[in-house]
Amino acid sequence: MKWSEIEIHSVNDAVEPITYALNDSGASGVSIEDSADLTREHEDRFGEIYDLQAADYPAEGVIIKAYFLTTDDFLEGVPQIEARIRGLAQFDIPLGDLTFQVNEVNDEEWATAWKKYYHPVKITDRITVVPTWEDYTPENADEMIIELDPGMAFGTGTHPTTQLCVQALEKIVKPGDEIIDVGTGSGVLSIASAKLGAKSVLATDLDEVAVRAARENIAQNHCEDIVTIQQNDLLKGIDQKADIIVANILAEVILLFPKDVHAALKPNGIFIASGIIEPKREIVTEALIEAGLTVYHVEQITDWVAIYAKRGE
Repeated sequence: MKWSEIEIHSVNDAVEPITYALNDSGASGVSIEDSADLTREHEDRFGEIYDLQAADYPAEGVIIKAYFLTTDDFLEGVPQIEARIRGLAQFDIPLGDLTFQVNEVNDEEWATAWKKYYHPVKITDRITVVPTWEDYTPENADEMIIELDPGMAFGTGTHPTTQLCVQALEKIVKPGDEIIDVGTGSGVLSIASAKLGAKSVLATDLDEVAVRAARENIAQNHCEDIVTIQQNDLLKGIDQKADIIVANILAEVILLFPKDVHAALKPNGIFIASGIIEPKREIVTEALIEAGLTVYHVEQITDWVAIYAKRGE
């Protein structure tokens, strides 16, 4: 069996949208080699980090590798995949000096090599995302562990937008809340919501691959009784009301449904929107206000923001 590897050299802020595009194009798995992994201070919490070899990482920026079964359809579609990746620049997503190349790999290399780049990520003082194959001992009894298989879908906890959303949920979720997670990806935000005390979570994604990945991750974390996953286009056709709606998707997508968010929120319900690059902050804020929501708080990590908006009584 032959596999092809698409190798992209870019910058950290582009990881989430590039990973989404690769998964949406049919990737069977994605790995991320981040030069910052060798120097981040928080990584001294995890003993294995010292086993990382500098030779495995880029001197700067991030290398994203996606794996595809080598077929005629894939080979014919490579130019379209490259055009889609480079086209992210039109959404003001920084790509750096992006390079794109295709390599051949054998089945054994693909099956195991990518896993060595994933390690536990402490998103907040209480919440840690741990790859399913790694042993991890919680630092204290209150620590919440989210087990994920990062090869299945985007949203592993490493990107600022995921961290912003989890941090927002940790502050806002109350026991008994009903939550909708729009564009769930790996399911990480739905799982976090369940572990934080939500009564119910509806996780939706248009991408079939993401729905399957989220379903497996939800089961891995024993959240099936709380989290329901379904394939759906944003909030179309959803008639249930939510205390909280969270969406970690690109600003251009968020702009498509602010009125639907308002309609789906309960009185005093909260919308957490991330996946927003800072230059798009104002246009998203204006759209939310126009839809009848009150923007009351913004958090930022590097060039990415999370906007907190509230429906009135």
